[in-house]
Amino acid sequence: MKGRPQTAVFVISVAAEMAGMHPQTLRIYERKGLIEPYRTPGGTRRYSSSDIDRLTLIQELTNRGLNLEGVRQVLDLKNQVESLRAELDELRAEIALQRTETAQQISDVHKSYRREIVLRAEMAPQSKAVRNRPT
Repeated sequence: MKGRPQTAVFVISVAAEMAGMHPQTLRIYERKGLIEPYRTPGGTRRYSSSDIDRLTLIQELTNRGLNLEGVRQVLDLKNQVESLRAELDELRAEIALQRTETAQQISDVHKSYRREIVLRAEMAPQSKAVRNRPT
């Protein structure tokens, strides 16, 4: 979140209201490392829409019975899955590019073949019966 202050526009009271929590809960989540709001140069917390979504997810997980350590693990796994999906997308794009380049190289090789067609009968010696046949 540190680096995108333009998207972090909500002060803690507004963010807490949007997430349906008390502002102190947001401070606790920050201390526990579950959320990291942007800080202005003066030190004021600013929350983005994605922070609000994350707070909502944390609330859903705690309502289902997870403690904060369980929530942290779920969030870490969620981040890993997102990272792996991004990596997979990059690899798929790279494979598609390689396939295209390989297909082009194969096409170029095929185009470089000699265009003369040599009939098989012309390549093989003629049999005596064919040579002695009256015309």
